[in-house]
Amino acid sequence: MTHATALILQALATDHRHGFQIMEVTGLPSGTVYPVLRRLERETAVESEWEDAESASAAGRRQRRTYRLTTSGQLLAERARQRLANTRKLLSDGALGTAGPGMGGA
Repeated sequence: MTHATALILQALATDHRHGFQIMEVTGLPSGTVYPVLRRLERETAVESEWEDAESASAAGRRQRRTYRLTTSGQLLAERARQRLANTRKLLSDGALGTAGPGMGGA
């Protein structure tokens, strides 16, 4: 699982349903977010549907596609949460050294 996939799964698990919301909360560009969402949908970890046209029109905007985790996606999101927690711990422990990878550090 890539770091980007883990971030996107966590965004979905915390009720961010639209692509733009996911981009905003993860800091990932659309060129990363939408291909990952499409792949997760092919893998049946995510389901999507278009928002009602009348609702979008009433809000003065285009229709948005909404995404949600399936049961298997929820399990994957839990794995992603663990992966991100491990990354956070690694960074807080200073395991990469002060110079970081490839910079002549530890």
